[in-house]
Amino acid sequence: MKRKAAGTLIVVLIAIFAAAYGWAADEPKIVVFNPRGIQPEIRKIPMATRQANLDGKTIYIVDTKYPNTKPFVNELVSALKAKYPKTTWELRDKFAGYMDDDPKLWAEIKEKGAGAIVLLGH
Repeated sequence: MKRKAAGTLIVVLIAIFAAAYGWAADEPKIVVFNPRGIQPEIRKIPMATRQANLDGKTIYIVDTKYPNTKPFVNELVSALKAKYPKTTWELRDKFAGYMDDDPKLWAEIKEKGAGAIVLLGH
C-alpha cells in the first residue's frame, strides 16, 4: 500500500513540476518538414485508342528483361501467336533495363507497329 501511495505521489510531483516549468504538450518545440520536399504535379497521359481488331497488324512485345521472366515471355508469345494467327507478333528485348530509354526501339514500333505490349515484370 505504501509503495502504491509513493508511486502516485511521484507521478503527481512530476506532473506539477512539468506544468510549472512549461513542459506542457501544447507548446511547439520543433518544426518538422516533409523529407520528400514539394512533389511535382503528376502528368496524366491518356491511354492509346483500342484497335478494332488485330488481323493483319503487327504488335510488338517488348521484354524489359526482368529477372527470371524469359520462360513466361516465350510462353506468352506462343499463346498469342496461337490465339491470333492473323496477327504478326514481334518480340523485342529492350536495351538495358526498365528505367533506361531505348529511342531506336520506340521509333521502330511507331514506324512499323500497330501497338505494343511492354512487359514490366512482377
